[in-house]
Amino acid sequence: MLSSCPFYHLPKVSNVLSSSRSSNLPLPLCKIPGGHGLPFFGPMKDRWDFFYAQGREEYFRSRMEKYNSTVFRANLPPGPWISSDPRVVVLLDANSFPVLFDNSKVDKRDVFAGTYMPSTTFTGGFRTCPYLDPSEPEHGSLKALFLSVLTSHHEEIIPLFQRCLKGLFHGLEAQLKRTGQAEFGPSNDALSLEFFFRLLCDGKSPLETKIESKGPYMLKKWIFCQVAPMITLELPKFLHPIEDFMLHSFRIPFKLVQSDYYKLYDAFSSSAKSFLDKAESFGLSREEACHNLVCVVGFNSFGISKWFPSLMTWVACGGKSLHRELAEEIRSVVRSEGGITFNAINKMALTKSVVYEALRIEPPTPFQFGKAKEDFVIQSHDSTFSILKGELILGYQPFAMKDPNIFDDPEKFIANRFVGEGEKLLKYVFWSNGRGIDEPTVHNKQCPAKNLVELISRVLLIEFFLRYDTFTAKVGNLSNPNVTFLTLKKASRT
Repeated sequence: MLSSCPFYHLPKVSNVLSSSRSSNLPLPLCKIPGGHGLPFFGPMKDRWDFFYAQGREEYFRSRMEKYNSTVFRANLPPGPWISSDPRVVVLLDANSFPVLFDNSKVDKRDVFAGTYMPSTTFTGGFRTCPYLDPSEPEHGSLKALFLSVLTSHHEEIIPLFQRCLKGLFHGLEAQLKRTGQAEFGPSNDALSLEFFFRLLCDGKSPLETKIESKGPYMLKKWIFCQVAPMITLELPKFLHPIEDFMLHSFRIPFKLVQSDYYKLYDAFSSSAKSFLDKAESFGLSREEACHNLVCVVGFNSFGISKWFPSLMTWVACGGKSLHRELAEEIRSVVRSEGGITFNAINKMALTKSVVYEALRIEPPTPFQFGKAKEDFVIQSHDSTFSILKGELILGYQPFAMKDPNIFDDPEKFIANRFVGEGEKLLKYVFWSNGRGIDEPTVHNKQCPAKNLVELISRVLLIEFFLRYDTFTAKVGNLSNPNVTFLTLKKASRT
């Protein structure tokens, strides 16, 4: 077992309610506690608490403790001027959270970003797949397209990702030799776009297009302009009022990134011929399919640019003992299976567990949203609550996946948590907008790249520990999970 990473200060999710797991008594129907305050002033105060006075983790924890409930009412930023309605019902436990996956009860239309929706000018005037509800015909066509394409490239994924990783490792080693340290982030940004672009664009590299090496930077700018109302730049305190006014009070206009976006669009349009041909067979126009392709590749590559540093941070915190265990498992299985095959990967129980534990403790997407389609009742561990039609529900994953009623030592990173009998807990890992045991389909909102992300995460660890015995690194914090390698000890034999 591993203790909590010494570089992180994880939120302590208090077990504010007594567990009712062993009780067969009917749970009481309770009024949802909390409130929204005065119009305008209530949301503004909550926004300041969320970003500055308390921070995201304390914002949710303090209210959970104040109301003695994992279900309560609050305001979610950005609030006035941007949000159509900042009022939400917050879910912080693993029992109530899965209602957000029930598409008979919740509508996912235009709630991908929460209480506001970026302008569709960022995506060519189209509402892209993340903003569509499964009941909308376009959602079924688009998601079926992506699932079909990923399935057709099934056999290409591992060798393609291995080739991308070789470039990453060579770059890190050269940088380490040259400067004495190697920053993972920039190399990982290039890797993530290179992989997704080659996978979905007929094997072409973004370097072969007009965007050249600027692709990751262009995508980050494009995404930043859409998500700015939900982030903070962590500037010095005296700049907080200015940042709050500039980032959280206005929508950033598309014109600031219009030129870059259409360079990206042209790169995909000219490179993804097979994808766009297939899109037409699904009843989609090439234009709509291409804007969706930019969106899916952009957000997934951006997600990987955040997720891989987080994964390597937790592996770094495990130290030599975890590194040794991973290296022994990986090398033994690869040797017995004769290579890195799907069968070999499935036999690496500890490697799989490490990936899921990192996803549990620090999911790449912290929020899930849904708007009630009808009146219904939800259940926490200790109470039931009535949700009214039209109410926006917010599930905060970092707390739901540290539910002490489900997980022992929920705040600790335990590498083998999901090994053996622990596999039964995978149904409580919600990182992909669905249960860890579920599969993406056209009828749900689970990320179509769910299995792909989990697979390449395991391949990253496999290739890393075939190449290196151990490493040391400086790591960042929860809001900025960067990794800078200080040493990379080459394996004596691989």
